[in-house]
Amino acid sequence: MTLTEAIAQQPIWLNWWLNWLLFGAFIAPVGLLIWRETRVAAVAALGAGVLSALSVGWMYNQMGYVKLLGLPHIFFWTPLAGYLIVLLRKDDVPIWPRRIVYVVLGTVLISLAFDYTDALRYALGDRVPLAMPPAG
Repeated sequence: MTLTEAIAQQPIWLNWWLNWLLFGAFIAPVGLLIWRETRVAAVAALGAGVLSALSVGWMYNQMGYVKLLGLPHIFFWTPLAGYLIVLLRKDDVPIWPRRIVYVVLGTVLISLAFDYTDALRYALGDRVPLAMPPAG
């Protein structure tokens, strides 16, 4: 079973969330490339997103669909969230890129809430796969 097939077995709200995640963590940061003040944030967000996605795919191939798949988000998006918070404290960020940064940061923080919770549950012994391949 592929990762896409495993995700398709999850509740519909998770699929909606993953679609939002695609927008908030991959598409919205592209808009930040327009403004000089947010280009580093754009590259950081896109880099963290790509590294996370590649790592999640690799982990899925090694372990299956388990709660620990959020670990790459924890490693790459926690520092990104800190950077975005610092960026928002600067007065020189124009209003539109500031709004985009809020969308990206909000998306990342919600994802991290799920990821930290799942990683903790995994560490405490909840290692049941979240999706099972079809029998046969």
